[in-house]
Amino acid sequence: MDILLIAGLWLDGSAWDDVVPELTALGHRPVPLTLPGQGDGAAAATLDEQVETVVAAVDAAPGRPLVVGHSAASTLAWLAADARPEKVAKVALIGGFPASDGRAYADHFAIEGGVVPFPGWGPFEGADSADLDQQARDRFASAAVPVPEAVVRGVVRLTDERRFDVPVVVVCPEFTPAQAEKWIGSGESPELARAAHLAYVDIDSGHWPMITRPRELARVLAEAADSWRG
Repeated sequence: MDILLIAGLWLDGSAWDDVVPELTALGHRPVPLTLPGQGDGAAAATLDEQVETVVAAVDAAPGRPLVVGHSAASTLAWLAADARPEKVAKVALIGGFPASDGRAYADHFAIEGGVVPFPGWGPFEGADSADLDQQARDRFASAAVPVPEAVVRGVVRLTDERRFDVPVVVVCPEFTPAQAEKWIGSGESPELARAAHLAYVDIDSGHWPMITRPRELARVLAEAADSWRG
Protein backbone atom coordinates (compact mmCIF):
# COMPACT_ATOMS: atom_id res chain seq x y z
CA MET A 1 0.00 0.00 0.00
CA ASP A 2 1.10 3.56 -0.66
CA ILE A 3 1.57 5.46 2.60
CA LEU A 4 1.46 9.23 2.15
CA LEU A 5 3.45 11.00 4.86
CA ILE A 6 2.65 14.62 5.77
CA ALA A 7 4.77 16.26 8.45
CA GLY A 8 3.57 19.09 10.68
CA LEU A 9 4.60 22.73 10.88
CA TRP A 10 8.18 23.70 9.94
CA LEU A 11 8.98 20.30 8.46
CA ASP A 12 9.37 19.17 4.86
CA GLY A 13 9.39 15.68 3.40
CA SER A 14 12.87 14.96 4.73
CA ALA A 15 11.38 14.64 8.21
CA TRP A 16 10.49 11.07 7.24
CA ASP A 17 13.96 10.06 6.02
CA ASP A 18 14.45 7.50 8.80
CA VAL A 19 10.92 6.13 8.49
CA VAL A 20 10.95 5.57 4.73
CA PRO A 21 13.43 2.65 4.61
CA GLU A 22 11.69 0.97 7.51
CA LEU A 23 8.30 1.14 5.77
CA THR A 24 9.85 -0.08 2.55
CA ALA A 25 11.33 -3.06 4.35
CA LEU A 26 7.87 -3.82 5.74
CA GLY A 27 6.46 -4.07 2.24
CA HIS A 28 4.89 -0.67 1.69
CA ARG A 29 5.60 2.28 -0.59
CA PRO A 30 6.14 5.40 1.53
CA VAL A 31 5.57 8.74 -0.20
CA PRO A 32 6.84 11.69 1.90
CA LEU A 33 5.27 14.96 0.81
CA THR A 34 6.93 18.36 0.71
CA LEU A 35 4.21 21.00 0.82
CA PRO A 36 3.97 24.31 -1.05
CA GLY A 37 5.68 27.04 0.95
CA GLN A 38 7.01 24.48 3.38
CA GLY A 39 10.17 23.15 1.82
CA ASP A 40 9.55 23.48 -1.92
CA GLY A 41 11.52 26.72 -2.20
CA ALA A 42 8.48 28.95 -2.55
CA ALA A 43 8.30 31.91 -0.18
CA ALA A 44 4.51 31.97 -0.12
CA ALA A 45 1.68 29.47 -0.31
CA THR A 46 -1.90 29.02 0.84
CA LEU A 47 -3.67 26.30 2.74
CA ASP A 48 -5.66 25.48 -0.40
CA GLU A 49 -2.41 24.88 -2.28
CA GLN A 50 -1.21 22.50 0.40
CA VAL A 51 -4.52 20.64 0.31
CA GLU A 52 -4.28 20.41 -3.49
CA THR A 53 -0.82 18.84 -3.17
CA VAL A 54 -2.06 16.19 -0.76
CA VAL A 55 -5.15 15.40 -2.84
CA ALA A 56 -3.01 15.15 -5.98
CA ALA A 57 -0.83 12.57 -4.20
CA VAL A 58 -3.95 10.61 -3.24
CA ASP A 59 -5.11 10.69 -6.86
CA ALA A 60 -1.69 9.57 -8.08
CA ALA A 61 -1.58 6.50 -5.83
CA PRO A 62 -2.22 3.29 -7.78
CA GLY A 63 -4.58 1.99 -5.12
CA ARG A 64 -6.24 3.36 -2.02
CA PRO A 65 -3.50 4.89 0.18
CA LEU A 66 -3.07 5.32 3.90
CA VAL A 67 -2.77 9.08 4.51
CA VAL A 68 -0.63 10.00 7.51
CA GLY A 69 -0.78 13.45 9.07
CA HIS A 70 1.53 14.57 11.87
CA SER A 71 0.57 17.28 14.38
CA ALA A 72 -1.10 20.21 12.57
CA ALA A 73 -1.01 18.20 9.34
CA SER A 74 -3.57 15.86 10.88
CA THR A 75 -5.98 18.40 9.44
CA LEU A 76 -4.44 18.01 5.97
CA ALA A 77 -4.86 14.23 6.17
CA TRP A 78 -8.48 14.67 7.21
CA LEU A 79 -9.09 17.17 4.41
CA ALA A 80 -7.82 14.54 1.99
CA ALA A 81 -10.37 12.08 3.39
CA ASP A 82 -13.05 14.73 2.94
CA ALA A 83 -11.99 15.44 -0.64
CA ARG A 84 -11.56 11.77 -1.63
CA PRO A 85 -13.55 9.59 0.81
CA GLU A 86 -13.88 6.84 -1.79
CA LYS A 87 -10.13 6.82 -2.51
CA VAL A 88 -8.50 7.12 0.95
CA ALA A 89 -8.25 3.71 2.62
CA LYS A 90 -7.44 4.97 6.09
CA VAL A 91 -6.11 8.03 7.91
CA ALA A 92 -3.42 7.91 10.61
CA LEU A 93 -3.05 10.97 12.83
CA ILE A 94 0.18 11.31 14.80
CA GLY A 95 0.05 13.61 17.80
CA GLY A 96 -2.74 15.76 16.41
CA PHE A 97 -6.46 16.15 15.82
CA PRO A 98 -8.16 17.66 12.77
CA ALA A 99 -9.56 21.17 12.93
CA SER A 100 -13.28 21.57 12.35
CA ASP A 101 -14.96 23.24 9.40
CA GLY A 102 -14.66 27.01 9.57
CA ARG A 103 -11.67 27.01 11.89
CA ALA A 104 -8.20 28.34 11.12
CA TYR A 105 -5.72 25.65 10.18
CA ALA A 106 -3.01 26.35 12.77
CA ASP A 107 -2.94 29.93 14.06
CA HIS A 108 -1.30 29.04 17.37
CA PHE A 109 2.09 30.75 16.97
CA ALA A 110 3.34 34.28 16.36
CA ILE A 111 3.47 35.56 12.80
CA GLU A 112 6.55 37.56 11.83
CA GLY A 113 6.90 39.15 8.42
CA GLY A 114 4.22 37.03 6.83
CA VAL A 115 5.46 33.69 8.13
CA VAL A 116 5.46 31.62 11.30
CA PRO A 117 9.09 30.85 12.20
CA PHE A 118 9.95 27.97 14.49
CA PRO A 119 9.36 29.52 17.96
CA GLY A 120 12.16 27.68 19.76
CA TRP A 121 11.74 24.94 22.31
CA GLY A 122 9.96 26.93 25.00
CA PRO A 123 6.42 26.00 23.88
CA PHE A 124 7.41 22.35 23.66
CA GLU A 125 9.22 21.78 26.94
CA GLY A 126 8.05 18.70 28.77
CA ALA A 127 6.59 15.57 27.21
CA ASP A 128 6.68 16.97 23.66
CA SER A 129 10.45 17.22 23.48
CA ALA A 130 11.69 15.09 26.37
CA ASP A 131 13.19 12.45 24.08
CA LEU A 132 15.04 14.92 21.84
CA ASP A 133 18.68 15.32 22.79
CA GLN A 134 20.51 18.59 22.13
CA GLN A 135 21.92 17.40 18.82
CA ALA A 136 18.45 16.47 17.58
CA ARG A 137 17.05 19.81 18.76
CA ASP A 138 19.79 21.74 16.99
CA ARG A 139 19.28 19.76 13.79
CA PHE A 140 15.52 20.32 13.90
CA ALA A 141 15.84 24.06 14.53
CA SER A 142 18.40 24.56 11.77
CA ALA A 143 16.24 22.74 9.22
CA ALA A 144 12.92 24.28 10.28
CA VAL A 145 11.06 26.00 7.43
CA PRO A 146 8.95 29.08 8.30
CA VAL A 147 5.30 28.42 7.44
CA PRO A 148 3.47 31.01 5.33
CA GLU A 149 0.83 33.09 7.08
CA ALA A 150 -1.77 32.17 4.45
CA VAL A 151 -1.32 28.52 5.41
CA VAL A 152 -1.70 28.81 9.16
CA ARG A 153 -4.56 31.32 8.88
CA GLY A 154 -6.25 29.42 6.09
CA VAL A 155 -9.83 28.40 6.85
CA VAL A 156 -10.60 24.69 6.93
CA ARG A 157 -13.50 23.67 4.68
CA LEU A 158 -15.04 20.22 5.09
CA THR A 159 -17.96 19.32 2.84
CA ASP A 160 -18.43 15.56 2.46
CA GLU A 161 -19.82 13.63 5.42
CA ARG A 162 -18.57 10.39 3.89
CA ARG A 163 -15.27 11.30 5.53
CA PHE A 164 -16.68 9.95 8.78
CA ASP A 165 -16.72 6.45 7.27
CA VAL A 166 -12.98 6.54 6.53
CA PRO A 167 -11.18 4.50 9.25
CA VAL A 168 -8.95 6.57 11.53
CA VAL A 169 -5.99 5.51 13.68
CA VAL A 170 -4.96 7.99 16.36
CA VAL A 171 -1.25 7.48 17.07
CA CYS A 172 -0.54 8.71 20.60
CA PRO A 173 3.04 9.87 21.24
CA GLU A 174 3.29 12.41 24.10
CA PHE A 175 -0.18 11.50 25.36
CA THR A 176 -1.85 8.16 26.00
CA PRO A 177 -4.69 6.47 24.14
CA ALA A 178 -6.83 6.88 27.26
CA GLN A 179 -6.22 10.62 27.24
CA ALA A 180 -6.99 10.90 23.54
CA GLU A 181 -10.18 8.92 23.93
CA LYS A 182 -11.24 11.13 26.84
CA TRP A 183 -10.54 14.34 24.90
CA ILE A 184 -12.50 13.13 21.90
CA GLY A 185 -15.34 11.89 24.06
CA SER A 186 -15.58 15.24 25.84
CA GLY A 187 -15.98 17.12 22.57
CA GLU A 188 -12.47 18.51 22.10
CA SER A 189 -12.34 16.94 18.62
CA PRO A 190 -15.82 17.16 17.09
CA GLU A 191 -14.58 15.63 13.84
CA LEU A 192 -13.16 12.47 15.41
CA ALA A 193 -16.16 12.18 17.73
CA ARG A 194 -18.20 11.41 14.62
CA ALA A 195 -15.73 8.97 13.06
CA ALA A 196 -17.39 5.58 12.56
CA HIS A 197 -14.15 3.58 12.76
CA LEU A 198 -11.69 4.94 15.32
CA ALA A 199 -8.71 3.14 16.84
CA TYR A 200 -5.89 4.23 19.14
CA VAL A 201 -2.26 3.15 19.15
CA ASP A 202 0.34 4.10 21.74
CA ILE A 203 3.95 4.91 20.90
CA ASP A 204 6.52 5.71 23.58
CA SER A 205 7.92 8.99 22.28
CA GLY A 206 7.63 12.73 22.32
CA HIS A 207 5.84 14.78 19.69
CA TRP A 208 8.20 13.87 16.83
CA PRO A 209 8.43 10.04 16.72
CA MET A 210 9.64 10.15 13.11
CA ILE A 211 12.86 11.60 14.54
CA THR A 212 13.22 9.71 17.80
CA ARG A 213 11.39 6.40 17.15
CA PRO A 214 11.38 5.90 13.37
CA ARG A 215 11.42 2.11 13.47
CA GLU A 216 8.61 1.90 16.00
CA LEU A 217 6.58 4.48 14.09
CA ALA A 218 7.06 2.61 10.82
CA ARG A 219 5.82 -0.56 12.47
CA VAL A 220 2.71 1.23 13.77
CA LEU A 221 1.96 2.68 10.34
CA ALA A 222 2.59 -0.62 8.56
CA GLU A 223 0.23 -2.38 10.94
CA ALA A 224 -2.40 0.29 10.27
CA ALA A 225 -2.00 -0.29 6.53
CA ASP A 226 -1.97 -4.07 6.84
CA SER A 227 -5.16 -4.10 8.91
CA TRP A 228 -7.18 -2.42 6.16
CA ARG A 229 -9.19 -4.71 3.95
CA GLY A 230 -10.88 -3.06 1.02
